[in-house]
Amino acid sequence: MTKGKSIHALIILMFTQFISGGVTNTKGIVLDKVEEDLGLNMDEFGLVVFIFQLGFTLASLIIGYYTDKKGLRIMTVIGSIIMGLGFLGTGLAPNVMFFLGFYMIVGFGLGSLGVASNAIVPAAYPNKQRQMFNYAMGVYGLGMVLFPQILNFLFQFASWRVFYLGIAVILVAVIIYVTSVAFPSGRAEKIDLKAFIPMLRDAQFVFLMVFLMLQVSAEVSFTNFFPTYLKSLDLGGLSTDEKDDMTATILSLFSVFFMIGRLAVAYLSNWINERIILITFSAGSVVMVGISFLFADSFPYLFAGAGLFFSTLFPTATAFGTQLSKTSGSALGLIYIASGIGGGIAGYIVGLASDWFGQKGGFSIVLVFLVMMLIASLFLDSKKSTQEGYASS
Repeated sequence: MTKGKSIHALIILMFTQFISGGVTNTKGIVLDKVEEDLGLNMDEFGLVVFIFQLGFTLASLIIGYYTDKKGLRIMTVIGSIIMGLGFLGTGLAPNVMFFLGFYMIVGFGLGSLGVASNAIVPAAYPNKQRQMFNYAMGVYGLGMVLFPQILNFLFQFASWRVFYLGIAVILVAVIIYVTSVAFPSGRAEKIDLKAFIPMLRDAQFVFLMVFLMLQVSAEVSFTNFFPTYLKSLDLGGLSTDEKDDMTATILSLFSVFFMIGRLAVAYLSNWINERIILITFSAGSVVMVGISFLFADSFPYLFAGAGLFFSTLFPTATAFGTQLSKTSGSALGLIYIASGIGGGIAGYIVGLASDWFGQKGGFSIVLVFLVMMLIASLFLDSKKSTQEGYASS
């Protein structure tokens, strides 16, 4: 690998992580504006979240397979094209049905770029994988922190459509860049469908899938529905614009705590095993969100603290799962499926509940997901796994 190829690969990796973090953390802010513009009701709001997660999950599986077959450059270009078309169509959508269709394409494109960018690291930096993945997570977190503030500033003089159309234009530049520079010929890790069978027969892996479904359910519901929930509160008679400012600030602070949590656990994981981390941070998330609900009207900034406890749950659970299996690529495949199912169904459930019981009632389901997740974490114990992956690790 030449230095030039490594630099180009690094630029693409960091850019895709920055965009992914930013888009993921601002879906709720954008959807709140779409609700006003296109007349999106809350059950349709939930359907949008479901559609996005479905597209993301399908891409994680399909693009991973073709990246292994076709190579990194072509799949990075294809992922950028898909995502660009999704944002272009979403930004121009005249009604809810068009918005739903193109939003699924956005999810598929974001998942595609995620798979391709993850394959860049072992291809370009085979001897610095942990270091580069940590850098990538840092840039992902930076996108999470900055995008809510960028959107809040943009909404002072432009609509959500300008935001999505702007990303589509940027992705055109990415395509030109990727096709014109030297690029590593990486491959994604293979998924062996036959390897699913022993994993699904292992109670520990099944418990892990349940945990991940609930964890992603809680996190997706929180980030997507928090803006509409906050606007439903009185908050001392704040105006809509003031609530928009508060939403952006809380989500940015949530992301700061999110980054701090990941960095701290990356250090602590050298001495503390995954089970203890998952139980501790699951319990912390229940307590933090529960207290935040109690003081929501007087001090909603407490919700930002949930980012600290959400931060490490998914990567730690992923590490737990890949250790259980001899085939980490297949384990990741099942993890993506469980995550996609959890995030998609949760979005639809919270959307329906918000439509029936109001934004406060719908958003409170986040706490139900967290309590169930804590219970699931108590059943996780890698030493009880029936697979050979953990024993050999």
